[in-house]
Order: sequence, then C-alpha cells, then structure tokens
Amino acid sequence: MKSWDLRSIELKPRLPEILASDDDARAIALDLAAGEDLAEHEVHERAWMVVLRGEVEVRGASGEQARGGTGLVVELAPQERHVVRALSDARLLLLLTPWPGRGHPGAMTITQKLYARRHAAKHKNAEGSSAA
Repeated sequence: MKSWDLRSIELKPRLPEILASDDDARAIALDLAAGEDLAEHEVHERAWMVVLRGEVEVRGASGEQARGGTGLVVELAPQERHVVRALSDARLLLLLTPWPGRGHPGAMTITQKLYARRHAAKHKNAEGSSAA
C-alpha cells in the first residue's frame, strides 16, 4: 500500500508531481495559482480531475463547463479538448487511465514516433507554403 497526504504535500505552481504511475493509471497532483490556466489541451487517456482545494472552472471545446470547489469531480473522455482555469489558488488531483493512453508518445514504438514526427513536419511545411 502507498499513501499520500495531498493537503500537505509540497508542490510548486504549474509543476505537476507524479504520485504513482504504472500500466493501469497515473496519479498526478498539481497546484494552480489564482488566475492561471491550463490552456486548451487534451490528454490521450480518460481523465478524472478532483478539486482538493480552491475553485476552478473547466470548459470543454463544445461549450459545456463545470465550476466548483473542493469536492468537484470532472470526467473527461480521451482526446476531449478542455481548458482548466483556477478561480482561486487551487490544488488538483488528476487520474489518467489507462496509462499511457492510445496515441500517447510514451505508448508508441520508436518507429511510430519517427513516423509521427515526419508527419508533423510535413504538415507544418504544407501549412507554411500555403500561407505564403
């Protein structure tokens, strides 16, 4: 058994602390200062976010939102784009499963990573030439 007292663990704002990680899941603790946000992003895994302290607002790409303080739990589907904004100093627990999720760079083989990098470079070059 492992345990953590998430009320007293020392965290630095915006520097997540990986509490545990294995093939089934990853648990992360994160502090956000009031007014800070995690800009629009997505994770490859199903994500559960639990507010341990403070108040946050979570907005999905399709306009839905959740707002609340201690005890708020938000579930996000894999690849669901979202923004997290701290309305006051906040501490969050993130649970990601399975870990790593499908498409996550950590789950890719070396060959898949190479292909993904080449594909991204071609896409970037195509955008650059069409903008000229």
